[in-house]
Amino acid sequence: MGAQIAAHCANAGIPALLLDLTPNVAAEGLKRARSLKPDPFFTADAADLIATGGFDQDLTRIREHSWIIEAIVERLDLKQALLEKVEATRCPGSIVSSNTSGISISALARGRSDEFRRHWLGTHFFNPPRYLPLLEVIPTPDTDPAIVDTISTFAQLRLGKNVVIAKDTPNFIANHIALYGLIRTFEMLASGRYTVEEIDAITGPALGRPKSATFRTVDVVGLDVLSHVARNLVERIGSAADAFRVPAFMEEMQRRGLIGEKAGHGFYERRKSPTGETEIYALDPQSMEYRPPQKPKLAALDTARAIDDPRERVRKLFNGKDRVGDFLRETLAPTLVYTAQVTPQVAHSKDDVDRVMRWGFGWELGPFELWDAIGIREVLAATPPAPGIPVADKPSERGVVAVPQLGEEALKAGRNAFRDGLRLPPARPEFEILRSAKERQRIIKRNAGASLVDLGDGVLAVEFHSKMNAIGGDTIQMLNAGVKEAARNFAALVVGNEAPNFSAGANLMLLLLEAQEGNWEEIDLMIRAFQGATTGLRYADVPVVVAPAGLTLGGGCEVTMHADRVQSAAEAYIGLVEVGVGLIPAGGGTKEMLVRATSHLPHPRSDVLPFVQRAFETIGFATVSTSALEAKRVGYLRDVDGITMNRDRLLYDAKMIALERVREGYQKPVPPKAIPVGGDGVLASLKLGLHLAWRGGRISDHDLVVGRKLAWVLAGGSLPQSALVSEQYLLNLEREAFLSLCGERKTQERIQYTLKTGKTLRN
Repeated sequence: MGAQIAAHCANAGIPALLLDLTPNVAAEGLKRARSLKPDPFFTADAADLIATGGFDQDLTRIREHSWIIEAIVERLDLKQALLEKVEATRCPGSIVSSNTSGISISALARGRSDEFRRHWLGTHFFNPPRYLPLLEVIPTPDTDPAIVDTISTFAQLRLGKNVVIAKDTPNFIANHIALYGLIRTFEMLASGRYTVEEIDAITGPALGRPKSATFRTVDVVGLDVLSHVARNLVERIGSAADAFRVPAFMEEMQRRGLIGEKAGHGFYERRKSPTGETEIYALDPQSMEYRPPQKPKLAALDTARAIDDPRERVRKLFNGKDRVGDFLRETLAPTLVYTAQVTPQVAHSKDDVDRVMRWGFGWELGPFELWDAIGIREVLAATPPAPGIPVADKPSERGVVAVPQLGEEALKAGRNAFRDGLRLPPARPEFEILRSAKERQRIIKRNAGASLVDLGDGVLAVEFHSKMNAIGGDTIQMLNAGVKEAARNFAALVVGNEAPNFSAGANLMLLLLEAQEGNWEEIDLMIRAFQGATTGLRYADVPVVVAPAGLTLGGGCEVTMHADRVQSAAEAYIGLVEVGVGLIPAGGGTKEMLVRATSHLPHPRSDVLPFVQRAFETIGFATVSTSALEAKRVGYLRDVDGITMNRDRLLYDAKMIALERVREGYQKPVPPKAIPVGGDGVLASLKLGLHLAWRGGRISDHDLVVGRKLAWVLAGGSLPQSALVSEQYLLNLEREAFLSLCGERKTQERIQYTLKTGKTLRN
């Protein structure tokens, strides 16, 4: 964990010193971090910002550092011994914190000086720290409030963390509440009424939680780590200790070494089939044997998939008179009651509780949001007696458990929910500015694919909101409308949304239907319209800032590449992936990659082939960046484009960049009319490389067809020699190549396969 925290500091461009028992142990820890999946680094060379050393000979080097994070094994005595050495070595005024997941922060600083304790606090990062935004900051009564503010601000702005101030209680907020729910879930597995697969099907996306659900997550975390956290609570929680004792079968799993992915087996085990394919086997806790996977047959989940609103979906599942409803009433209901019961002891507000569960575990809805979705009375009436929850003096219409104080206050106020508006308010004013604008009725125009929203201060936004934010005619219409409206009544335009993914690309289903019907004129009009929309962004009368985050593929990448400026989330996975479905980028993407590649020519008469080759390979391999920083190196982002570490600040930062461009005196660019292309010489070289790859079996027959079309566009078409061409000339080549590929049977097969499976067909 220490190596991963150092890695994330390096991602933010901050040099870090990683110390362990010896320099070799520290170097090995960094090496292991570099091999982790998912990758803790934005780019491979980010690790160069991390120096390593050992406590035995390098501890004095901490004098050069302003923030020292302790992240050793979870033992109070060992941590205290190390902190004693740190105090004797550190520079006065430096901040010291612990990444402990649950040990008392005050207890760790026992025996330290007043000056040390003023600069001491807990900073609990969540694993993996690159991907989970939560940082629990835990001050003690001795911590200087200015230190809390310093770390909180730094963590938010530089590290991209969402900070919640937690009280110094056992396991703080997130692990305390999450573990209670996990133990109830483990008990259901132990009962034999539900299988591992059934529980994961219920506790994943259907409940508004990650696909890894319960047991796949536990396998990643490690059963040994989870059990340690549980033991810490059992030892420190007092009267509720029984609520956190793991079932006997989990103790047996640990004795057998079935602790998760790091051991090769936990609740799941990967095995090779006779054909060489990987199969996932699941544990039967009754026999402690692994068995072939069993697809869950839970009709309620099939029905719920059609419900987009997570609140409505959870309410329907919870109230169902079936096995899914029974499971949720026996696990989720007591977890919600327990959460309301302990919130005043562990957190400063119910809002903070919802935020830690959203940010720390990727939940769509926090516990109090779930309460409100179902209803306070309905949850109470459905909750069975459970460990850690007091029983009511006498059963009533409210149920058999005691009503938590927070619930009693809401009911006495005449509410069946904890929040009047039912919505969790933004943690900071600059978070969720798009949602806030819509709630203030600032929507100017809307259709099924996108909306125009007034963000205030003279900035208009185009928000995509189709499924996966796929780009179709509605989206294009609103992009054009946004450019016109911004030119008339606003100073700048931002294109972005607050969804997990900016855009998964163009609407392939519509394209496939038109191609199968042979409606070539209609497809031609579609391409022209999209090219017109991206070109309109590039040459708008006002500055256009595009704010991508998450998947930004195909057409989404092309929209991004045509902005005056891009303000990208650090976790943006940007790429031109059209070749995967047998096409080439035709919304200006191929043209733009060529323009960017040839802009690096050292001299107008230089050989363009090496530069064109780079663009050819980027598009031909359907390269997708693993971060925004890598997108700059690939060429999807430029040096002038910005990166926001904190996803929740992205649209705010994009708005600020747009206003800055206005203050700088934005002037729209002039379309280039002298783009260098290589003609037949470059085309021949690219075709030779394709032929050799095909002969070597590295690409398929249809890959060869698509590659030749791409090479033809990047070479500038049928030109006998190098030349200078206009932007529109290249857009016409793009469109021609795209249209011809749409008529290929194998392209249509690829599109159909991708729509059906989400995967790529190599035909």
